[in-house]
Amino acid sequence: MTKERAKSDVALLEREKEPAGQGSPESGQWDMTQAAKKKVTGSEVESPLASLADNELVARFLDGNGLAFPELVSRYQSRLLNFIYRTIGDRDRAEDLVQETFIRVYRHLHRFDQTKKFSTWIYTIASNLAKNELRNRSRNPLVLFQTIKKNWEADHRPLQWEDPHYRPDDLFRKRHLRGVVEKAVEQLPEHHRAVFVLREMEGKTYEEISEITGVNLGTVKSRLNRARNNFAQIVAPMLR
Repeated sequence: MTKERAKSDVALLEREKEPAGQGSPESGQWDMTQAAKKKVTGSEVESPLASLADNELVARFLDGNGLAFPELVSRYQSRLLNFIYRTIGDRDRAEDLVQETFIRVYRHLHRFDQTKKFSTWIYTIASNLAKNELRNRSRNPLVLFQTIKKNWEADHRPLQWEDPHYRPDDLFRKRHLRGVVEKAVEQLPEHHRAVFVLREMEGKTYEEISEITGVNLGTVKSRLNRARNNFAQIVAPMLR
């Protein structure tokens, strides 16, 4: 750790120290929704670490900067909640699993290979928790959809549902389509649903999906193709 970074971290910690054992995911006082924000004269501002890359935050946390982990939480909480909720279909349980994801990350961050992408690692943990949840339960409009389907391989981007420039009637239709899509996703088989959500809703690459799910690249592509076909069959009657 450089002297400049050490001085910066010490200054940050001096401004926001907390007693040992407090503020971790395993303590009852840990509030994820506010974890990475500071109160300044009655208003909230971004964490001073917000501009750092994920792996730099990991390094800082392991060096003793207590503000780095809450910043990681702030970045991934909503994304993981959406991913797990779309996978298991139960929002309350998804919130529990997000908390469990961060607990596991907190416990095992020292084992994380910093030459890898942190996002892939944390999604792998979340994906495994979602799969375990499903295993424990033993849960075994159309023009726009066709446009999305046509562009799945070309200029691929995750599905976006809201835009501040939409007119009210467009926004209503968009929200209706979102509800239809999410209902259709819930009906996909578990192993198809996971790759579909990671690709179409999270924008992950095939390689990232392979690492997150633990299956080879060919299987990822095969499952995604079947998931898209199943999705098309499920969603089409809903949009007539």
